[in-house]
Amino acid sequence: MFKEFKEFAMKGNVVDLAVGVIIGAAFGKIVTSLVNDIIMPPIGALTKGLNFKNLYVAVNGQSYPSLKEAQEAGAPVILYGQFINVLLEFLIVAWCVFMLVQAITRLQRKPVEQAEETKTQNCPYCVSVISAEATRCPHCTSQLSEAPAAAG
Repeated sequence: MFKEFKEFAMKGNVVDLAVGVIIGAAFGKIVTSLVNDIIMPPIGALTKGLNFKNLYVAVNGQSYPSLKEAQEAGAPVILYGQFINVLLEFLIVAWCVFMLVQAITRLQRKPVEQAEETKTQNCPYCVSVISAEATRCPHCTSQLSEAPAAAG
């Protein structure tokens, strides 16, 4: 049973998935720090020191001087400021994933585009597909045209 588990765990897809999850978790922490420590402070400064983490609405209709006091009183609160932070994190991650997919797509298209640019012709003798620049058919060895003159 241990041998079967070892074979399963060491398959390429499982290891790749594990690496992806670990990198994804680390990337998530970086994005969280970017939003909380880099993006939100200037936005807070533009809004006269407003801290989005402290934005809330008490659902019970009562007013509380701060989020901490509302939570200590056990009041149900909607933390819409925290939601704004999480939404920004999501948008940044989504943008990064989009850019990564775009880059991968561009890399995958290049070989196909290069193959389409290669011009071909059919050999008039054996009808094999050959390069348009060929002077001799590699299949039937027929002479197609005169060889280019040597520079000299």
